[in-house]
Amino acid sequence: MRYHAAALPCTDTCLKILVVDDHALIREGLRQVLRGLEEDVEVFEAGSCARAFELALQEPELDLVLLDYHLPDMSGLEALDIFARQHPALPIIVISGSVNPRVMQQVMNKGAAAFLTKSGMSDELLSVTRLVLAGGVHMPALAPLASEEGAADAPPLLTPRQEEVLQLLLDGYTNKEIGRMLYLSEETVKNHVSSILRCFGVTTRTQAVLVARRHGYAGAGRSQPLTPGDLGAA
Repeated sequence: MRYHAAALPCTDTCLKILVVDDHALIREGLRQVLRGLEEDVEVFEAGSCARAFELALQEPELDLVLLDYHLPDMSGLEALDIFARQHPALPIIVISGSVNPRVMQQVMNKGAAAFLTKSGMSDELLSVTRLVLAGGVHMPALAPLASEEGAADAPPLLTPRQEEVLQLLLDGYTNKEIGRMLYLSEETVKNHVSSILRCFGVTTRTQAVLVARRHGYAGAGRSQPLTPGDLGAA
């Protein structure tokens, strides 16, 4: 779907913005907010990262991407990596429904031009969009923020090794596979997993994965699972 803020057809000087979100209502809301830029704007919509990459290739003159962090086919961090490889000069504003200092830091470290929350005001989105279109970068406040109930909503603190194990848990690997990939014994991996469960206050791996994703943790992105032959004799 496309939207032209001006009545005239989009010219060579109009802004071209790609909005990536799996919720049609969110995409529609962002389109309406972008009216406030008061310029000739053409908005392209994608409900998945796969579709977004297709549109970015079809529309090489894109000026900006508004990218939802939580998408069904890929995390925002993985999408940032692909956009950086395919369109290194294309600025990206990441938008998330949750406020997480770890996610904010990861997103900015991956090269995003800005990070905004969906609970923010329209004026903030317009201000940051103008800044980014002008070549600027919007650095969010990275201090832990309080939830509505007043409790700190910061992610649990894990050791670097625990984070490595958690990333592979998120990718679906077994303890045995994780041990082989990190050169650890299976018993050591089990101990790390137990510590991770305690940190997240859960009792199963599945619960840990769900809670970790809510806190913004992402997998290591290793898409080639090990085969029984790779694992060798037990």
